[in-house]
Amino acid sequence: MLRSVDLKDYMLEKPITIAPDASLHEAVDLITSNKVSGLCVTREDGTLLGILSELDCLRGILAATYSQGTVGLVSEHMITENINSARISDDIINVANDMLAKGQRRRPVVSDNNLLVGQITCRQILAGIRHLGATP
Repeated sequence: MLRSVDLKDYMLEKPITIAPDASLHEAVDLITSNKVSGLCVTREDGTLLGILSELDCLRGILAATYSQGTVGLVSEHMITENINSARISDDIINVANDMLAKGQRRRPVVSDNNLLVGQITCRQILAGIRHLGATP
């Protein structure tokens, strides 16, 4: 049977972040150059404001292309409501089950005062499970 482990043992401690007033083009550059599927949107003090996925970026760019407008800022395209976040002490298995149920590939990890302290992704969870010897 699989043992539970703390999320902190497998999370990315320095996820790639972006400010809400950055351009969507800058976000696309960060996503593509770092080979990630999304970014955490934070204030300068590290407070998590939202998330921006590659799909959010694609939606924004396609909309601007069709309307012949500008792509705008991250704040115009990021998700700010119903953000599922995790706490550093959460159980990795519980988080993995919840991410599966909600079809999520990544989740920000925040402190009690909503400061971004990390991010957990499917890839880190797989590595954690593999490390525990859950798969042959």
